[in-house]
Amino acid sequence: MTIDRTHFTPWASLAGGLLLGLASALFVLVNGRILGISGILGGLLKPKGGDVAWRVAFVLGLLAAPMLYAALRGPWDVRIDAGWGTVVLAGLLVGLGTRYASGCTSGHGVCGLSRLSPRSLVATLAFMGMGFGTVFVMKHLLGA
Repeated sequence: MTIDRTHFTPWASLAGGLLLGLASALFVLVNGRILGISGILGGLLKPKGGDVAWRVAFVLGLLAAPMLYAALRGPWDVRIDAGWGTVVLAGLLVGLGTRYASGCTSGHGVCGLSRLSPRSLVATLAFMGMGFGTVFVMKHLLGA
């Protein structure tokens, strides 16, 4: 096995992980809620009184962050090695899995595991196992 040094980013990945962990901890401390993207977006689909503003602000922050990065650092080259059909199918499958698991990878993997939730452990093992399995099948069995 070799490491692709051009795409190996341990320091940026560490910084991102630390920021995500800090944001998750602050979110639960300030709001008493778990930081899971699917739950935040799902709350916008079935809005409750007084519960919309912070969700909209959160989503706008998610959209504004890459735009701010691009404004400060310049545009970056994005390469997706898949067709639109594959990307759409993958998105639908992730959405379906998120509904069945009652949460997304950020909710279960970051917040749920830190709370020692057995349900989150099972969900995270399922997410990761399917990811590993998909890569193995695509790269080693299908040669894609």
